[in-house]
Amino acid sequence: MPVRPYTYYDFTVSLCPECLKRIDAKIVYDDTGVYMHKACKNHGDFVVPLATDVEYYKNIRNYNKASEMPLIFNTEVKRGCPYDCGLCTDHEQHSCLSIIEVTDRCNLTCPTCYASSSPHYGRHRTLEEIEKMFDIIVANEGRPDVIQISGGEPTVHPDFFAILDIAKKKPIRHLMLNTNGIRLAKDKAFVERLAGYMPDFEIYLQFDSFKGDALKTLRGEDLTETRTKALEHLNEYNLSTTLVVTLQRGMNDDEIGSIIDYALKQPCVRGVTFQPIQIAGRNENSDIAKDKITLTEVRQKILEQTTVFQANDIIPVPCNPDALAMGYALKVNGNVVPLTRYIDPAMLLSNSGNTIVYEQDEQLHEHLIKIFSTGISVDRVESDFKELLCCLPEIYAPGLSYNNLFRVIVMKFMDAYDFDVRAVKKSCVHIVHDDGRIIPFETMNLFYRNGLNKMEDVTL
Repeated sequence: MPVRPYTYYDFTVSLCPECLKRIDAKIVYDDTGVYMHKACKNHGDFVVPLATDVEYYKNIRNYNKASEMPLIFNTEVKRGCPYDCGLCTDHEQHSCLSIIEVTDRCNLTCPTCYASSSPHYGRHRTLEEIEKMFDIIVANEGRPDVIQISGGEPTVHPDFFAILDIAKKKPIRHLMLNTNGIRLAKDKAFVERLAGYMPDFEIYLQFDSFKGDALKTLRGEDLTETRTKALEHLNEYNLSTTLVVTLQRGMNDDEIGSIIDYALKQPCVRGVTFQPIQIAGRNENSDIAKDKITLTEVRQKILEQTTVFQANDIIPVPCNPDALAMGYALKVNGNVVPLTRYIDPAMLLSNSGNTIVYEQDEQLHEHLIKIFSTGISVDRVESDFKELLCCLPEIYAPGLSYNNLFRVIVMKFMDAYDFDVRAVKKSCVHIVHDDGRIIPFETMNLFYRNGLNKMEDVTL
């Protein structure tokens, strides 16, 4: 009998990249990787790469844990996922990371911006609107793990510090500022004032490349000097910082290792987050879909381009293993010691259920669950790391503090090409919409940007 050139692995529901209509999709693999096959009766067939590492992709199912729901849901199921955001009663995961966009305005016009921000687009949200957004998250989460203030560029908001003051009065565990770093570079006094909001405050700094041409393509201008100056100021005040890298194949994926090595030398930097480019916003009508890089490719390039991490150092994150991979390291006496390799994955996993189980030590299990979550900042894992290290005699690091911790995350945001309804139900990074709904990052960018509601135009 004839044999297909691939192995059938799974079935899911996806979207047509052209009309956003929900369509059936099958997931298959061969010697080259994992692919999604789907067909729209109006726009034809699509074959989308999902992973280059077949075994890693198959293994992520073992890292699922029981879903943690929000305290309340905000919408009902009427049309089915992904058309009922949110959070609808069928969504599986609460908000590990909640995003509040305080302005549409930005001092850049990045070609890759998913929100289409610019100096003249949209408006600043009022303080009343912003406080209401915070209160919506608190109602859903009780005590939110992480809230990220974003935009646009939030530092251009005329009432910026009033926004931080509002946030600090709310029962928020950790506050994060998403910024392109321009104001941090130009205004040292601004950084000094930001440092006054520590602890439980972190900078999420855009940092895509060391190459001027790549920055011009991704951000519209060469920001090399800006990023260097911003980090100089952040280091001076030791303000906890994560470098955030938007990755595009052939553009800056050859710099993954050098960015990690550079980050490890910065006293204020607690980690690097790599985000493969999402086909949304200004990317929506571009031809870069073919240049999307998969999560497993990023993971493999980390392993190839640095001497810091090994394959068992970067593992799926249990709350959303399809979209997130994470590894921790310790910076001790000038050396970098990856942590995850000292924990045997075979001992962490139980195939009989969906919960991570550490069969020999219940306490280690508890601490591991806490630190391998997007809903926690690096400087909040200090106590859990100390307890964790007590269970791992291979590591000796007395006097450990959050200054010694370093985290690498690969965070993939699906778009209409690789959309998988099974995975989006586990999305844990959410945005508060102007109308009060809490919407997963992926579907926000697909359906609800720029004052539009594309969902209403979709014919089921």
